[in-house]
Amino acid sequence: MEASPVPNLPEVDTRHWIGGERVGSPATFVDRSPLDGVPLAEISQGGAAEIDAAVSAAQQAFPAWAATSRKERAELLHAIADGVEARLEELAQLETADNGALIRSHRRGVIPRVAHNFRFFADWLLDELDHPDFETRGHRNHVSWDPAGVCALITPWNAPLMLATWKIAPALAAGNTVVLKPAEWTPLTASLFADITAEAGLPPGVFNVVQGLGHEAGAALVAHPGVRRISFTGSVPTARGIAAAAAANLTPLSLELGGKSPLIVFEDADLDLAADLAVEQYDNAGQVCLAGTRLLVHANVVGEFQKRLLDKASRLKQGDPRDPETDIGPQIHPDHFARVDGFVRRAVDGGARVLLGGGPNTDLGGLFYRPTLLTDVAPDAEIVTEEVFGPVLTLQTFGSETEAVALANGTKFGLAAVIVTSDEERAARVSGKLVAGTVWVNCFFVRDLRAPFGGSRQSGIGREGGTWSFDFYCDLKNTVTAPGGLIHG
Repeated sequence: MEASPVPNLPEVDTRHWIGGERVGSPATFVDRSPLDGVPLAEISQGGAAEIDAAVSAAQQAFPAWAATSRKERAELLHAIADGVEARLEELAQLETADNGALIRSHRRGVIPRVAHNFRFFADWLLDELDHPDFETRGHRNHVSWDPAGVCALITPWNAPLMLATWKIAPALAAGNTVVLKPAEWTPLTASLFADITAEAGLPPGVFNVVQGLGHEAGAALVAHPGVRRISFTGSVPTARGIAAAAAANLTPLSLELGGKSPLIVFEDADLDLAADLAVEQYDNAGQVCLAGTRLLVHANVVGEFQKRLLDKASRLKQGDPRDPETDIGPQIHPDHFARVDGFVRRAVDGGARVLLGGGPNTDLGGLFYRPTLLTDVAPDAEIVTEEVFGPVLTLQTFGSETEAVALANGTKFGLAAVIVTSDEERAARVSGKLVAGTVWVNCFFVRDLRAPFGGSRQSGIGREGGTWSFDFYCDLKNTVTAPGGLIHG
């Protein structure tokens, strides 16, 4: 299949990228924009054969890539970042058309973060990845990070390229080769990114992209015996299947899964700040795994908090994400739209009261779902225990710190939490009791790549970021040398 033109957007070759070449498949699938349902491209649909070819290409490229110096690898990662920055507007436009997120977010933060991911791990590889030698009874211990092999990366649709490069950058920096399986709902920027890596001079086979459906291409990739690391961001049910496949080959895996995070507003909180932080949870039309969707508010301030939140939320502009003035775009796909609406309808049928939104935006039609706030929900209700992944918040009250912590920890997830309080001792005390991989105090979504990132409970396995990423993408080795150095016979 030849390159498919995308109307009014950069031309994207929609074939796979395997061993430094474009490879087509007999089967294809259609990628549609969530903005209006218009077909954007016909995508090569890979399966076991394409996955096997990509893993083989990655295996063949691995020895030479693993043998390159840290300096050479870092230079190539910076060259990739240069390529991303040179095509920032193209990538931003393409990503907005493909996943419906705000063009202003892609321009200002998301696509620049793609370049930053590569620069960060290139610099960390050169300047920070080190462990001081230490002595054991006169013997010298030296810790090193050895490339592991072929890495299988399976990435989500809510921030397709940025989240993919959280994985690609450290995997390549570590000296591994990569096979990427992007989400089938948002494959376009991954394909364009393959061209950027080639233009930067990345050797053939070091980075490969196979497009396709999860139960075909994804399943074949995680079960492949040639894969030495698996990193996945997505749902808990899919992760269970990946873990089972990985177990057969004892393949190490890193999983960043769902969340049902609390946003806790204490009686002493700055209520304007608390309301602003609550409105932020509607970002990306609620399609953010870290979002604090469970608003837990002290009973003494809930009335004033609710008033301020509804006032701020009512000013949000929903519409075309290509308009820089838009605050909330559409849901990603009709199936996901129906899933979100189903959660809300069941909650209302079960007695929940709608304070804001509560259904599709009929003025806009399509996949636009109104920012929604529900209250009068039971602590064990589906709407407060299961991840909705849409613009839906719930409001519950508490009367004591102990009750707030119990409500916050009352789900199977443990990805993140937000605390709003003016009491530093309380903030420290409560954050220490919360089950969460990240806790934000009086802020939200401050993400530094030097920090460990991941979830507890069913929100995931493992941590990535800084040296933690290299710990996962490498085989750690300790070399112990006898006193006096080497003995020559």
